[in-house]
Amino acid sequence: MGFLNTIFGKKENKKDSITEFWDWFKKNEQAFFQIVKAGEQIDQHFFSKLSPTIDALRKELYFLTGMYDDNTAELVITPDGVIKNIAFVEHLIASAPALAHWKFTALKPAIADMEKFKITMYGFTFDIKDMFFYPIQHRYHPDEVDIVIVHPDYTEEHKANISHGIEIFLDNYIGELNSIIAIDNLNVTSKELATEELIPLLKLKDYLIWREKEFVEKYTDVRHLTADDTYTAFEGTLENDLPIFAIINTTLLDWDGKASHPWIVTLKISYDGTATNGMPDQETYDLMDKYEEELMNSLPNDIGFLNIGRETADSLREIYLACTEFRKASRAIDRLIEQYREILQIDYSIYKDKYWKTFERFYKQIE
Repeated sequence: MGFLNTIFGKKENKKDSITEFWDWFKKNEQAFFQIVKAGEQIDQHFFSKLSPTIDALRKELYFLTGMYDDNTAELVITPDGVIKNIAFVEHLIASAPALAHWKFTALKPAIADMEKFKITMYGFTFDIKDMFFYPIQHRYHPDEVDIVIVHPDYTEEHKANISHGIEIFLDNYIGELNSIIAIDNLNVTSKELATEELIPLLKLKDYLIWREKEFVEKYTDVRHLTADDTYTAFEGTLENDLPIFAIINTTLLDWDGKASHPWIVTLKISYDGTATNGMPDQETYDLMDKYEEELMNSLPNDIGFLNIGRETADSLREIYLACTEFRKASRAIDRLIEQYREILQIDYSIYKDKYWKTFERFYKQIE
C-alpha cells in the first residue's frame, strides 16, 4: 500500500447493522475511490464521513487507506491491538461487498518484501537490515515468547519513541494479527546492552513460526473439566474500608496446563452499591449470576473456556475466564452484552497471559 492515512472514531457507540454500513459505503464508493486516488484531503472528504458511520457499529476502530494498485483502493480496518475487537473487524470485512475498485482488509497486513521496506518515525529509521533480535528463555515459563529487538540508535532517553517505532515496524513485517498472537513480551535495547547472541531481524518471522508450531503441537488438545474442582472463598477489606469478596477455582490455580488457555478475559459489571456497602442488592446479584451462567453455557470447558472465578467489591463485579482462543469468547460476550444492555452495565478486556500471572494474588492467599 502506498499513501496511508489514519483516523479513529470518537463518537458515541450506537447499535447499527453491518449490512446498512456496507449499503451506505456502496452508495459512496465511487466518490471515495476518487478521493483516495487523488491522495488529497482524505481525512476531510473520506474519513470524516467514514468515522462516525463505522463508529455507530463499534468504537475504537482505526482505518488505513491508500492505493493498492493503479485501479484499486484499499481500506484496512484495524483494532490497533485491542484483542476484543478482532473478531468484529474480521466479520465486518468478511461481510464487505465485492466492488471493482476496492480491496477490504481486516487488520494491518504484512508487507511482502520487507528487505526494501523501512519507516522513519521520531527522527529514527527502522530498517530490517540494521536491526537484530534475540529471545529470552524462561526456565519456569518455557512457553513464553519473550523477544528483545536491538536497534542501532537505542538509548534509554529515546526508549518510548524507538519502542513505538518497532511496534509499528513489526505490524508491517509479520502483520498485526501475528504481532498480537506470536509475541508475549517485547523489549528494545542496544548492541552494547544486549545479553545474548544477536540474530538478524529478518529471521524473526521464521523463529516465531517455529515457536507457534511447537506451542500448538504441545497444547492443542489440552482441556480441563471443572465438575470436581474445589472453589475457595476469599474476603477482605479495601483501603476505603469496603468489603471485598471473591470465589476462585483453586484447583485451576494449581493446574499445570495453564498455558493451553493463554487468553484471559476480565468482565466488569458495574452496579450501584452505595446503599449496600459496595455490594449488589439481591435483584442485581441474581441478574449477574444469570448473566454468568448464560455466558458459561455459551463457552463450556470442553471446547476450551474456563471460569476462574469472580471478585465483588465497591460497586463492581469482575469475572475471570481463561480461553484457548479469543474470537468465540468475544462474540459470545458481545451477544450477551447486547442482550443485557438495558439492565446491566458490562465491559470487558481480553489479553494474553500464558501463566495466569493475573491471579498471583490468590496464590499468595492460598499459601
